[in-house]
Amino acid sequence: MARSFSVLPTAVLVAALATAFAAPARAQSLQELYDAARNFDAVILAARALAQSAEFRVEQTEALARPSASATASANAARSDFPVLGQRSSSTVQGALNGRYPLFNRANGVTIEQARRSLETAKADLDSAEQDLIVRVAQAYFDVLAAQDALATTQASKKFITEQLASARRNFEVGTATITDTREAQARFDLATAQEIAAENDLRTKRIALDTLVGRTGVTPNLLKVPVLLPPTVPANAEEWVTTADTVHPTVRRSRVALDVATLETEKARAGNLPTVDAVATVSGTDQRGSAVNLPGTTPGASIGVQMNWPLYTGGSVQNRIKETLLLEEKSRNDLAAARRTVAQGTRVAYFGVLSGAAQVKALEAAEASSKLALEATQLGYRVGVRVNLDVLNSQSQLFTTQRDLARARYDVLIGTLRLRQAAGQLTPGDLLAVNALLAP
Repeated sequence: MARSFSVLPTAVLVAALATAFAAPARAQSLQELYDAARNFDAVILAARALAQSAEFRVEQTEALARPSASATASANAARSDFPVLGQRSSSTVQGALNGRYPLFNRANGVTIEQARRSLETAKADLDSAEQDLIVRVAQAYFDVLAAQDALATTQASKKFITEQLASARRNFEVGTATITDTREAQARFDLATAQEIAAENDLRTKRIALDTLVGRTGVTPNLLKVPVLLPPTVPANAEEWVTTADTVHPTVRRSRVALDVATLETEKARAGNLPTVDAVATVSGTDQRGSAVNLPGTTPGASIGVQMNWPLYTGGSVQNRIKETLLLEEKSRNDLAAARRTVAQGTRVAYFGVLSGAAQVKALEAAEASSKLALEATQLGYRVGVRVNLDVLNSQSQLFTTQRDLARARYDVLIGTLRLRQAAGQLTPGDLLAVNALLAP
């Protein structure tokens, strides 16, 4: 039988990627696109503005412990008609400058401390948003690379099937094969065409998502270096990750602050039974003029003193407020426990997900090597007449499916590593450098 086949080497896939996806703009690294997203993404910009506004809220509260001053002024005029004295008129102008300085106000002191603690909440929210941005950029970046790989393997598979279809037609024409081989190859070719169309649209969609995230157009990610060497997971113990997460994770930090604020709220409620003491001072002046009798003219005045306000009976409101805040404090304590458990669970799941992904990569690498050997053996069997055309097509499909899944699994491990650090609350922009080092310049 005059049949000829060839196994498409991995180098052809790399070449297909280089030619099929070449763009006018240079390829861009993950770090470069993350830097662009930090100054463009609306979510992170909103989180940053909210965190900055929290500092001014604290300053507003700090004013409760500072002196205050106010000015008041009034003016009035009067006219009276007397039967004997006739018409009399007068005008009065008054002005005063009032000052107050709190000497003791426990409720205000607690309010200030609550505001300072709430600033930690704003910082935790910003950390969470920044970690989320890192993961979103990395996910979009590797989604594009995975879509490129999927399209490249689909196109390479289609090329292989095209050669198989041409060979089947030639063999049928010379009478060395049946029409079944041709129809099977034609069916696979039509399916590959449909898969190529779907892969092209998926790549287009992924590129739009990445462009939108970083605020650029025509973004072209760098490819992974060949051979691909995935970094190990360190520390190699799930409980170490959990221990760290319990300390630094933004969700746990936020819940701890909420508990502190609730505890202070109880203290503030108890302060409702305490007196407040203020230093007060007033400088005033009154000017009275007119035709009325005995108008003194301008009269200055000044006073300084200490003012105390001690609530003796509040109708039970303070006592009931204390009971309410104690229950809210208990709620915050349970919220903290729930947050710690959720973070610990998420960290363990992320850790074992990375380990599972790394094991899948090794298994798929072995499967790729085995699939290449199986395809070569099947082609040889077809040439000597012990295998049919469908066997060759199935072996070819298995090889390219394995190569596509292997590429996706590698990207998933890299993203999973970032998600693990996010789950443990440790993810920082510096972690992108290790991933970025795996990309070809």
